[in-house]
Amino acid sequence: MTDAIPYTSFEDETKKKRKRKRGKTPLESTGAKESELQNPKEVIDLASVSLKEPIFIDVDDGRTKATNAGLQHGYCIVPSEKRFILLYSFLMKNQSKKVVVFYSSCKSVKFHSDLLRCVNVDCFDIHGEQKQQQRTTTFLEFCTAEKGILLCTDVAARGLDIRAVDVIVQFDPPDDPKEYIHRVGRTARGESGKGKEFIFLIPEEMQFIHYLTAEKVPVAEQQIRMNRLKNMQSKLEKMVEGNYYLHQSAREAYKSYLLAYNSHSMKDIFNVHRLDLRAVAASFCFCSPPKVNFNLTSSASKFRKKMHNLRGSRNGFSKSNPYGMQKGRDEIRQFVRH
Repeated sequence: MTDAIPYTSFEDETKKKRKRKRGKTPLESTGAKESELQNPKEVIDLASVSLKEPIFIDVDDGRTKATNAGLQHGYCIVPSEKRFILLYSFLMKNQSKKVVVFYSSCKSVKFHSDLLRCVNVDCFDIHGEQKQQQRTTTFLEFCTAEKGILLCTDVAARGLDIRAVDVIVQFDPPDDPKEYIHRVGRTARGESGKGKEFIFLIPEEMQFIHYLTAEKVPVAEQQIRMNRLKNMQSKLEKMVEGNYYLHQSAREAYKSYLLAYNSHSMKDIFNVHRLDLRAVAASFCFCSPPKVNFNLTSSASKFRKKMHNLRGSRNGFSKSNPYGMQKGRDEIRQFVRH
């Protein structure tokens, strides 16, 4: 399952307070609400139960950049099967820093934290399946540490004030560009804050950069020399295959990754039917895709039909569409239920 912060109880409490204030005059009920919520629907829902005739003021109007000037944005185009090996190499080079790594699902956080510990990389982990006390303890330990690695879902990007983070790594892309901005807000805090951010993208996801640019995010590509990455795939596959707990964790993480991908809001870029499942499985240290059951709502046949209709207008590069379909990648891979 993907991770999310539950707002239900807070909203219910707000509605109760609103009912108690209905007897007051409009002047007595006048108030203001300041919100960090990035989702417009959440802001509107909150305003509808707490304010009368609300007026929305966007503090970002007129900004030339969506993030602090001290934050350096980078993206890496990496084959799916090399994603973990690239992450491992990156973390080994930044052992003296505080690094936060974002994932799309709780299962992925659990698996990758276990896998990193198996290869002698200490890390913290926070996700929505943990009890609140455990999340709080881990959060405080990471905050007080001079260096360290925190693996987390978007639960850590909502309301948690993590100081002195040097680097943000988005191992799994966010659901939309605004969520990207909220994630990277964990570093380069304050006017003079400095920090770095890297997002991992597979070749099929390159068009996401176009949307980040439209949101005033100055992102630059970081070249990777794949031949210099440590050759450890075979070792990782044997490690997962030989450890029952790690194997089950990898299997659940693989399934959750595909389910999260299938639920992505930007399906023109992140569509599960275009994934090379063997390459995805390799990123979770499998030599072949594991057998898992899915209840996917999207139809492979509908997707192929839609892409066939779009090919005429999105089959090349241009200034307006710099990350269109690439030559050699116009075939559509059918999603196979294993």
